[in-house]
Formats: sequence, C-alpha cells, structure tokens
Amino acid sequence: MTIILAVHKNDETVIAADTRISFGSEIIPGDNLHVEKIIRAGSSFIGSSGWGLYDNIMTDYVGRREEISLDDVSSIFNFFLDFWQELHKRYPFVNDQSGGKESPFGDLDAKFLIANPSGIFHVGNNLSVRKFDKYYAIGSGSSYSLGALDALYDREPDAETIARRAVLTAMKFDRACGGEVDLRKVERRIS
Repeated sequence: MTIILAVHKNDETVIAADTRISFGSEIIPGDNLHVEKIIRAGSSFIGSSGWGLYDNIMTDYVGRREEISLDDVSSIFNFFLDFWQELHKRYPFVNDQSGGKESPFGDLDAKFLIANPSGIFHVGNNLSVRKFDKYYAIGSGSSYSLGALDALYDREPDAETIARRAVLTAMKFDRACGGEVDLRKVERRIS
C-alpha cells in the first residue's frame, strides 16, 4: 500500500512517495523503519507499487546493470522485458501471476512509475508502458492523488508544491498511506 506520483511543470519534474510500510495489517512507525520507495536508475527514478519485495528485487537488478537507458517507451519496455526474463532466472521465488483473470499476458502484480529528463512513464502490471505529459500516480492512494493533481496543476506554480500536496492528500484519505513525503527532483538534461 503506497502512493507514488510524478509531476512535470515548467521544465521541472519531480517524483514523490509516502514512507509508510505495512506487513499485512501491521503498520510500522517511521521512527523504527526508514523506507525509500524510490530508487535511482541512471538518470531516472523508479518507484514501485505492489509487493514490497519488488523494491529489493529492483534495487538488486538495477545495481547489477552497467548502463540503464529509460529515455522512451521502447527502451523502458525493453528494460522491463529483460526484467521479466531475469525474474524467472535469478529470482525463482517469483510466481507468474494471472490475477485470477483470463488474460493472455503474464502479470507482475506490481506497477512502476519512472521519472527522468524525458518525462513521466507508467509501467503496468502486464508490462504496458505509457508516457504522461503532466502527472500520474500509482498505489492505493492514487485516486486521491490524481484528484489533487488535477485540482492543483493549473493553480500551483511549481511541480514540487503540487507533488508534495498530492502525496499529503493521499496520506490524509487513504489509511494505507502515511509517514513522510519523500520527494526527488529529476536533474535537467543539458543540451
């Protein structure tokens, strides 16, 4: 349970998340466990929503790659296609999921949000990749944050303020979100 969102406005892109973690119905206080749901991958930041173990797996996977390019839909799709294959080779405890649905596609049972100098990208549980121009959110608090993002986008002057307020909105209304706001600024690409 989480909220991860990204905002792009006025040549500024940020990604933000809450820091609450739970083990089932057990919520761990932030002063007893520091959680970072956003990891750096080259010039990108990746946040995941789903099983907490994906944070460990993605950190390990990214740490073993020499070069990471997540600049467009195609490179992100190929990165996650390689990730899917690696899940089956290196992490044999990961099961293929179908979510109880009749689907021709596998299911990661997790979603990912990427923010980098090229934009904001969502990777769905079936590996579909979409690029967003202004903002997007994933996690249990995403419906609250998307409403806040929409209401704030044209009224607030900068991406950081919008992101911070949208995470706080999710933390206020979704009981699974909480802790602190963890916000990262994407470095601008120098031409």
